Amino acid sequence: MIQSSSNRRFSRQMSCAGIAAILCVAVVATHAIACNIPVFRYALERWKPDTSEIVVFYDGELSQPQLAMVTELSSQTTQHGGHANAKVIRSNVASETDPLRRDLWEQLRSTSEPTLPAVLIRSKLGKGRFINHWHGSLDDADQLGIFRSPVRDELSNRLLGGQSVVWLLVQSPDQQKNLAAKELLSKTFGSLATKIQLPEGIGLPGSELYADVPLVVKFSVLEIDASDPSEAFLTGLLTSMRKESFQSGEPLLVPVFGRGRALEVIPANDVSAKLIEDLTLFLSGACSCQVKEQNPGFDLLINADWDTELFGDLENRPPDRSAEEGRNRDPVLVPIPPGRK
Repeated sequence: MIQSSSNRRFSRQMSCAGIAAILCVAVVATHAIACNIPVFRYALERWKPDTSEIVVFYDGELSQPQLAMVTELSSQTTQHGGHANAKVIRSNVASETDPLRRDLWEQLRSTSEPTLPAVLIRSKLGKGRFINHWHGSLDDADQLGIFRSPVRDELSNRLLGGQSVVWLLVQSPDQQKNLAAKELLSKTFGSLATKIQLPEGIGLPGSELYADVPLVVKFSVLEIDASDPSEAFLTGLLTSMRKESFQSGEPLLVPVFGRGRALEVIPANDVSAKLIEDLTLFLSGACSCQVKEQNPGFDLLINADWDTELFGDLENRPPDRSAEEGRNRDPVLVPIPPGRK
């Protein structure tokens, strides 16, 4: 597996040994438009998921069956009118001139014996950084379920239904640890119900809600059987980020909000009630950093028509304020020592 390094910045300090997360603190200029929408709801309505890259390497020409598979992959992406947040990039290794794609091909050849056509899938971690988390033959990619799986379908349904944060639990072979992690989450969710207060001023200028989805504070756990072949793509991505912990028997916890944005991948032995509370308070608080690129997390590859499900017709969708946001903010990044390489 090819993997790039991924240092993060988190936006508020959290005291938890071994956590490899860094949140960014965004300082908003005094003349910026106020935003009192909770982070989880702002992300659901206004943050477009980052685009994953599906690089297809081939030599010379693709056969008609191979071309049909590549075309079918492309048709499901936002690049070609579909709803999966991805784009398909073709790379002829015999004549490729792009330095990055040539370098990716050389990396792939140095770590495996790829069968052409070969596929490399890369997910964006923010600020132009990518993690190369899956590679295989075109036939394997065609059967893998890159864009959809039962867990991702259920995840998008819960988020579109108004759940604030869905915690993915990637199960380890140790069932006692799995149960302990689930019980900790469930118990903490109960205590948080009395502590979470939504920001005041929702609905005022700059803090309008555009979707009919109920604004509530609600959490749930969605378990993933790491041995389930239908979830191989998703579990491969998540476990690659915490490979050592997962291989040592630790379940992984992933808080997901917005349009499938994973805040972090956290080994269960690094999770405490305090950490769950801190993360939840951050996601339930006012969206002080409206610029998506300056916020923590990475977007999962999901095939969902978010805009239509949330808003229906075009006239009901939020206005594009990206120009205002970029002009009115000067983010300040506060690093916390990372634990994940």
